[in-house]
Amino acid sequence: MSHEHEEEVVSMVAAGFRPEPLDAPLHVAGPEGPWDEVGDRLDDTGRAVICTTWGQWLAAVLLDPALRPLLGRDWPRYRQTAAAAGRMRFAVSRFVVKHAAAAALDVPVDTVELGYEPDGQPLVRGAGGDLGVSLAHTGELIVVGVSRGGPIGVDAQPADRDVAVEVAPGQLCTAAERAALEALPVSERRARLLWLWTLKEARARALGHGPRRDFPTFGFERDERGRVVLAGTPDGEGDGGGGGGWAFTAHRVLERYLVGVAHRRLPALPADGKAQVDTGSRSAAAPLEERGPGPGDHLPFLRPVTSGWGEGRRTR
Repeated sequence: MSHEHEEEVVSMVAAGFRPEPLDAPLHVAGPEGPWDEVGDRLDDTGRAVICTTWGQWLAAVLLDPALRPLLGRDWPRYRQTAAAAGRMRFAVSRFVVKHAAAAALDVPVDTVELGYEPDGQPLVRGAGGDLGVSLAHTGELIVVGVSRGGPIGVDAQPADRDVAVEVAPGQLCTAAERAALEALPVSERRARLLWLWTLKEARARALGHGPRRDFPTFGFERDERGRVVLAGTPDGEGDGGGGGGWAFTAHRVLERYLVGVAHRRLPALPADGKAQVDTGSRSAAAPLEERGPGPGDHLPFLRPVTSGWGEGRRTR
């Protein structure tokens, strides 16, 4: 790590950015996986977050004879995207989402059908409709979160982004967060603001929110165990009710990106098998908006090792 990167990491730690290494996004360099690790994380926490670059998947995607059927309803969008880089990123991101969903659902990749939430985030149709999915990308980075235990949201930002030049702290922070910012050295404020923005954006995506006007209405703090929780709520519980709690993490990946994760853990199912929680509409089919950076029972797993076109291998 260069001296400049070391200084930036020190600054982020001083500003309150303390990642949880065991829950850091898993780097998946191609369709071959490691999907067993994705399965293990889902078994342990109900969620898994993977990261990759579209360049690492590009050859496998373009050379896959199942490219068109795997893209399915997204094929016209792929063909109509004029810029080559945008077209390639679009195809790769759908492959990553489908492989992650297939690992979580124990199904072949070619059986996963995607739709879209009103805010453009992907959802899994059919038998996988209860699987939470979130997609984010910035630059070469693609991040996908999947959850068996409630909605999940992920956000990705360049680690050197200066949020303050795009949005005033009053449009992003609560009064307590603004006071904490003012108490920090100027050199540490940018990292704290970016950390807050990334976590709030991830939570908004988990909830399916569009406009981010409510960012100043909720804040983050550390509990007695050092975990990031919603300010003023016990054990990270809060909005949404139903006994469901939130888990928030932020991690630096590939040395130059910051990834935020928000996962709402749903309560255990009652005797009738139906969770008493409203997770929002899952019926929209609008195309995913190509956006730049914006101001968990145990199951066996089918690990996709090809396009999933009738093949796979079980590791358990």
